[in-house]
Amino acid sequence: MKDEEEDNILPNEDENNDASFDANDQEGFDDISTSSGMHHFYENNADEHDTITKVTGMYKDWFLDYASYVILERAVPAIEDGFKPVQRRIMHSLKELDDGRYNKVANVVGHTMQYHPHGDQSIADAMVQIGQKDLLIDCQGNWGNILTGDGAAASRYIEARLSKFALEVLYSPKITDWGVSYDGRRAEPNNLPVKFPLLLAQGAEGIAVGLSTKVLPHNFNELIDASIKILKGKPFTLYPDFQTAGIADVSNYNDGMRGGRVRVRAKISQLDKNTLVITQIPFSTNTSSLIDSILKANEKGKIKIKKIEDNTAAEVEILIHLFPGVSPDKTIDALFAFTACETSVAPLGCVIEDNKPLFIGVSDMLKISTDRTVDLLRQELEIQLEELKNKWHFSTLEKIFIREEMYIDFKLYSDRESLYKYMYDRFEPFKASFVREINDDDLQKLTQIPMIRITRFDSDKADDFIAKLEDEMKEVQHHLDHIIDFAIAYFAKLKEKYGKGKERQTELRIFDDIEATKVVLRNTKLYVNREEGFVGTSLKKDEYVVDCSDIDDVIVFLRNGTMMITKVDAKTFVGKDIIHVAIFDKGDKRTIYNMIYRDGKSGPSYIKRFNVSGVTRDKAYDLTNETPGSQILYFSCNPNGEAEVINIILRQVGSIKKLKFDIDFAKLAIKGRASKGNLVTKYPIKKIELKEKGISTLLPRKVWFDDTVQRLNVDGRGELLGEFRPSDKLLVISQAGKLKVIIPELSTHFDEDMIVLEKWNPKKPISAIYFDGEKERYFIKRFLVEVEHKEESFITDHPNSKLEIVATDYRPVAELIFAKVKGVQKENQVVDIESFIAVKGFKALGNQLTTDKLKQVNLLDPLPYEEPEEVLPEPTENIEDTVDDASIQLEDDGQVTLSLE
Repeated sequence: MKDEEEDNILPNEDENNDASFDANDQEGFDDISTSSGMHHFYENNADEHDTITKVTGMYKDWFLDYASYVILERAVPAIEDGFKPVQRRIMHSLKELDDGRYNKVANVVGHTMQYHPHGDQSIADAMVQIGQKDLLIDCQGNWGNILTGDGAAASRYIEARLSKFALEVLYSPKITDWGVSYDGRRAEPNNLPVKFPLLLAQGAEGIAVGLSTKVLPHNFNELIDASIKILKGKPFTLYPDFQTAGIADVSNYNDGMRGGRVRVRAKISQLDKNTLVITQIPFSTNTSSLIDSILKANEKGKIKIKKIEDNTAAEVEILIHLFPGVSPDKTIDALFAFTACETSVAPLGCVIEDNKPLFIGVSDMLKISTDRTVDLLRQELEIQLEELKNKWHFSTLEKIFIREEMYIDFKLYSDRESLYKYMYDRFEPFKASFVREINDDDLQKLTQIPMIRITRFDSDKADDFIAKLEDEMKEVQHHLDHIIDFAIAYFAKLKEKYGKGKERQTELRIFDDIEATKVVLRNTKLYVNREEGFVGTSLKKDEYVVDCSDIDDVIVFLRNGTMMITKVDAKTFVGKDIIHVAIFDKGDKRTIYNMIYRDGKSGPSYIKRFNVSGVTRDKAYDLTNETPGSQILYFSCNPNGEAEVINIILRQVGSIKKLKFDIDFAKLAIKGRASKGNLVTKYPIKKIELKEKGISTLLPRKVWFDDTVQRLNVDGRGELLGEFRPSDKLLVISQAGKLKVIIPELSTHFDEDMIVLEKWNPKKPISAIYFDGEKERYFIKRFLVEVEHKEESFITDHPNSKLEIVATDYRPVAELIFAKVKGVQKENQVVDIESFIAVKGFKALGNQLTTDKLKQVNLLDPLPYEEPEEVLPEPTENIEDTVDDASIQLEDDGQVTLSLE
């Protein structure tokens, strides 16, 4: 975001570090000053006739002075009112020009130049930024668009005036701290008496010399609520809210201080199976930059899109058209991973307090602002009370002066001193009733009262006026005595008056981490040359392995028992005699490798099962006992922990009787890759054959649904959906009356109108009550799902058809609440759905529920039913188990024995 001040000169590379200046470090700089004011620099090996003068004097402090000036006067806002100097001067100029009508921005800029010495363009840019925040300035004309990034029209074409909110909370001349403008000709406010946490509402960003600031904007109503909580002594939390809306993860916000981070995402939904739509964009982006990032990711092959349409006007609408066969769910994750659809914002709370930078969190900023508001309100009340006392004082004097007819004797006194002495004497009996001492100014005002006012003086009206003043004084004094309650009422009034339409725009969620390797478009192919030991994307004449991307990792196993993981590249040497190569998924703990290897050239054979995680890229790992000449005799890769049965054939050696025997990998524990394994036999193995394919030996996987992020997970977040085996599926039902059965993949996106998500039981009927738009009647139906992996509607296709309730209980019960017809109210009816209708086909219309007009249909608690227990096969091993290894050994008689080590 462009800062209104051109204060980006000499920024520190690390915006989170304070500046460290050494004004005494002048090595290598030689300065010769001439009478013309020019500075000439010479190298130290200058001609001996030249005069060399070392840098001293003012230049020694110039850089530090410049840095201080930029920090205090240009880039960083003040904690008192939340304004940078240019912003404060703009608001002061708008107040001076305010007559209720719009002013040309060019005129405001020109007027502001009386106070701000840095040019018209910086003032105009700053004013546009304030106006775009839609809080302090009432704008007219083309002020640009923060959604599209379009700039405002020239300042001579657009107009502005102060908003009603600004007039109420920004100005109070009687308590304003005034200073002198840069040329000494005018008075300008050092700080405006802002009675609202304006800095947190608008946010601020600026780069000075050696430090920067980035205060994120917060919600108007939430700031007021938090201020009230501060005054009541209650705890509060503050999170940012952005004009561009979007979705934000503030779990690492860190109260807006250095080191915190906010992740912001665009709001992306699926319009149809080939179209995505972006309706909200992240903070710090616009539709142009967002589309550019998507096009660049598409060019690099990270995502695959057909075309983009930008229909943004008052609301964001970016349509992303996909090629047939491209997964919308996976594309959404890829947009977050590779484009500006997800951005990370680093807040940095830095403000100016007492002419010094102060690093502070947003909670403390709000507390300071709230306390200052209370103090400003107190000052205003004290001034108001003093003014009321003065009015009461003079009104009382006036009443006594006229009632006692003091003016009649004025002609007896020729000079002021004697007249004033006469009046002091006359007022002496009433002195006790005055709120303060009488002074000469009071007497002078009394002597200047016109005679017509004296003759028309109404004592009763004067008493009423004085009584009214006394009531007002009591009220103001009450507010002063209860200043906290008064401040709370003040904030509540602000919220009531200006809070409408300022509801939170940014949705807060906890984001799930997206693994780029899982969502990247695999737009290239991986090849392998097993004999020579090369893998890569350029070996097109060799064996094809799998589709891949340039950010994938490759895992390779060699015949000698070595394993290596390396980055996908054009051509990489990993070692000769490759037996297995695949794309490596670091987070996958369900892929199990089954292996038998010979220890050394003629040693015994060992068997092991293991998974691979926590490895270093491009490092060779030995999976054997590290004996020279070791060799892998059997190897298999099992994506779901499958355990096959193999047949081992031995060579004829000595007196061995049985040369063949079977081994079931399911009897082995899954251990780390570095484990030695279990002994198979001390005799040489001639051949190993696959006898029987295996099934998964891992426990069913527990799957949860986290409603906060609308995603599935296996980390225990949200609602447990159940334990899922490879054949289990999820039932998803939407409010639109559509149903589908899907595989529970963790990358699945769910629509916002989803009303049912549960583990699918194929034998469990689904009950629904819906309104048929064509027949204009309510129908009830019970059915079983007939088609998997395809979304279908179980209500009629008429535009006016709508689903009332859906139930997945065995014996659901519904309550019908009828509408009143011609003054007659029919009693509610309870329907046992199981008894009302039998299970029919998925496409069946169902039975008519009632001919009466319904007001509402409620789903009640189901009737008791004992669901038959599902018998699950016992798994032989879990990936997390740590049982001892078993030793498998062939005895001399040919029998295989299994013993625990």
